[in-house]
Amino acid sequence: MTLIFIALLGLVPPRPSIWADPGPRVSKGSPVTIWCETSLQADVYSLYKERGPEPWMTSTLQASSNKTRFLIPSMSPDSVGRYHCAYSSSRHWSERSDPLLLVMTGEHGAPSLSAQPGPVVASGGNMSLSCSSQSTLDTVHLLKEGGTGPPQRRKSEQRSHDGKRQAVFPVGPVSSSHGGTYRCYSSSSSNPNVWSQPSAPLHLEVTGVHREPSLSAQPGPLLLPGDSLTLQCHSEPGFDRFALTKDQGPTPPQSLHGQHSPDFPLGPVNFTHGGRYRCYSGHSLSHVWSAPSAPLDILIAGKYRKPSLSAQPGPSVPWGANVTLQCGSEVQADTFHLHREGSLDPPQKLRLQDTAAPRQANFTIRPVTSVHHGTYRCYSSHSSSSFQLSEPSDPLELLVSGLQWSLNVLIGVSVALLLLLLSLLLFFLLRHQHQSKGRTSDPTQLWTPRKSPSVSGRDSCPGEKTQGFQEMMGEETAWEAVGVRDAAVKDPQPRERVDPQQNRLHDDPQGVTYTQVTPSTSKLRKGMVSSPSPLSEELLDRKDGQTEEDRQMDSQAAASAAPQEVTYAQLSLMTLRRETSAPPSSPSEEPPDEPSVYAALSFH
Repeated sequence: MTLIFIALLGLVPPRPSIWADPGPRVSKGSPVTIWCETSLQADVYSLYKERGPEPWMTSTLQASSNKTRFLIPSMSPDSVGRYHCAYSSSRHWSERSDPLLLVMTGEHGAPSLSAQPGPVVASGGNMSLSCSSQSTLDTVHLLKEGGTGPPQRRKSEQRSHDGKRQAVFPVGPVSSSHGGTYRCYSSSSSNPNVWSQPSAPLHLEVTGVHREPSLSAQPGPLLLPGDSLTLQCHSEPGFDRFALTKDQGPTPPQSLHGQHSPDFPLGPVNFTHGGRYRCYSGHSLSHVWSAPSAPLDILIAGKYRKPSLSAQPGPSVPWGANVTLQCGSEVQADTFHLHREGSLDPPQKLRLQDTAAPRQANFTIRPVTSVHHGTYRCYSSHSSSSFQLSEPSDPLELLVSGLQWSLNVLIGVSVALLLLLLSLLLFFLLRHQHQSKGRTSDPTQLWTPRKSPSVSGRDSCPGEKTQGFQEMMGEETAWEAVGVRDAAVKDPQPRERVDPQQNRLHDDPQGVTYTQVTPSTSKLRKGMVSSPSPLSEELLDRKDGQTEEDRQMDSQAAASAAPQEVTYAQLSLMTLRRETSAPPSSPSEEPPDEPSVYAALSFH
């Protein structure tokens, strides 16, 4: 349908696409296949070389297809150049494709490719790639493997000092996209599509794109010849490629050889292993790396005769005082190193300005603390080979006096704080349990604030008044424990007599006193105290004698007074103090405004 529509409109079919397999740069004598493809079905395809009017090759298909191929069995200088393809659909020819440039390589010797100042460059920096050759070829081509852009091309110039021809390609500011593998070729300007053999690959590594890792040494940065050494590169999760470099003076690293393990074993070591190391982290199949780690100096001891080490004023130093460790050498040396055994930190280093005898370095520690306690050794070296040290000095043990006392004080304070915390915790726990027990021991017990009533009862002798009750409870308001057992809170009907004898608990082990509380006065109705105190026994003796009298008083009060709400307060009596006052009023009389008898209650 599409072909009929194109034919009716008289339109030109769309342009095809063209490419080479295995690629546009073919080594001399190798085969190459040129493909021509379109979005429509076609019967005839033609291949054109350069801009010639006649097809270089034509392919007629038995059945319509949307692509075809043209085979060049052996690449030669006659096969190089630009190619186009076109196709015919319903007797209408399409436009020619975009050009395909075929280049033959391997006709001349390979040039050399280098990076200045080096192939490892920090992101944002500048560098250059230099391609040089001893041949007379005057054109240089620079390619990046996997790059989508065309090769860069420059005219080469002859160098005066060696006669080689060289072309320089500036690169920068460098970004992560510049990382990759580069090669260069040379050719003559008269035949620009016949190239030389490729140069050796140059891997351009871009650093500083990711956060820097850390580098550590096991068992430490200071070793003797023959010791085993492993450098470990520690990075953030997600990195699976690591590289280790050793500084070569001011020259930047020339390569980053990545490996999947972050551990770099270097032992057994010798004096050549001494130096300054850094590590990088990155990802597989990538030329982008992290920033370099902080430098780690690896020192190899045993090169020269051992120095001497002493302490001034002495090896035993009080806590907080100052001490000076003196390292002296009898042989020529201008740098001294002090190291504490067991420490992973690099040794302290001092360089002398005057190397005349006596050669001595003073390491002052101020003030001395517990971290300075330990065994020390010192070493000497030359600034020209600062990573090769002398043999270690004899050990010097630095003792910090008062350390045990300080530790004991610290332990004592810690224990005291812990005991205080436990005591507070136990106190609050017991208080919480006591409050919970008080709330749950009698489900019917209520605590209510009210005006302090008058309290009187059979167990109180006339004329006795207790002090301290109003002092404890206040002049106007007191808290009464109003307990109701077996529905003790009742609202009796008018003229209904409430007998407190019905509420006596004969089996109460603590002794219970029930008090009738009214808005104007509170009368002590009946009491039973199980405490064996003398006062409680006296109260029990008086109880039987006053029973009948109290019954009469209750009857008269119930007959003369209006119905009132009766509340029974359960009181736990521990101690009762009495004090004589005015005689009580007659039962038939109205109660006074102020009570004449007070019961002093002690709560626990």
